Amino acid sequence: MGDVPDLPYRQASPAGGAPARSVPTFPGCAGAGRGQPRHFAALDLGTNNCRLLIARPQGSGFAVVDAFSRIVRLGEGLAATGRLSDEAVERTIAALRVCADKLRRRNVLLARSVATEACRRAVNGADFIERAHAETGIRLDIISAEEEARLAVLGCHALLEPGDGPALVFDIGGGSTELVLIDTRHSPPRVVDWHSAPWGVVSLTEHAGGGQDAPARATSYARMRALVAESMAPFAGRLPADPVRPRLMGTSGTVTTLASVHLGLDRYDRAAVDGLIVPTEAMRDISLKLSDMAMADRARFPCIGTERADLVVAGCAILETIMDLWPAERLGIADRGIREGILRRLMGNVNP
Repeated sequence: MGDVPDLPYRQASPAGGAPARSVPTFPGCAGAGRGQPRHFAALDLGTNNCRLLIARPQGSGFAVVDAFSRIVRLGEGLAATGRLSDEAVERTIAALRVCADKLRRRNVLLARSVATEACRRAVNGADFIERAHAETGIRLDIISAEEEARLAVLGCHALLEPGDGPALVFDIGGGSTELVLIDTRHSPPRVVDWHSAPWGVVSLTEHAGGGQDAPARATSYARMRALVAESMAPFAGRLPADPVRPRLMGTSGTVTTLASVHLGLDRYDRAAVDGLIVPTEAMRDISLKLSDMAMADRARFPCIGTERADLVVAGCAILETIMDLWPAERLGIADRGIREGILRRLMGNVNP
């Protein structure tokens, strides 16, 4: 195919501050005409999902003007081969083309696009990044696990329940799970400790999932729980032994999906889920029930469906393990995270 021109906006540097390079603007695009609203964009390419958010500043936050989300399973098969498969790359490039089209149509002033665990781990991750730029104009920055964790906290901490004690924020991804212990007496919250576990819903499913009958499903789930517990043991050993009123918040497709099941939603409703507080025991009950179901039965839940039916059990195993190591009575649910953290940095609402 022919060369794809650079997208008509500035793409932020890895530090999230000044742009790495200025790109000329064109009529109808960023900077074209005074008085037009200027938009900012954040793209998060994970192991399982490709998500885009375009927003404009509003007060101390921002208003979303456009969004996109697609399950691409970029990391499918990565655990076995160490590579991003051709099929996964094609799916992801197709999604990135949709994102590029949205970026061209909006008055985007500054954008940042990041890639996480799948691209960090794959031997051909850098090649994929180059191809994505050549074919879509989007420059993906492969960020570290630590920055991924910090961005997630920055994007969702406003939903934490009030309190003075430490809070644990986690992000269950497709290829890894980030856990961050924060002190909310500071603004923005101060990161006290963090940990990246090498298990997400895709990697854990491929490594330990499976089982058609009930005994096999139980064995698989126990194996998942053991693997996750082992990977989180170093972090668990550093956590406060007896935290006062510990607070817990999750941001990921796993927690929003399970919250939807808890609410009995016929279709996903962000307004009902984002900011919801759920008893942790209720989430345990849902996790155990889902882990014991056949895949076809899990798929009948409207907010799980066939796209998530095979991966949700791994998410349940990770969530249960997190609730084991941080004994909070309630779990906060956030349908926000990395993209919102990027936008806040770009808009200068917090120091990068």
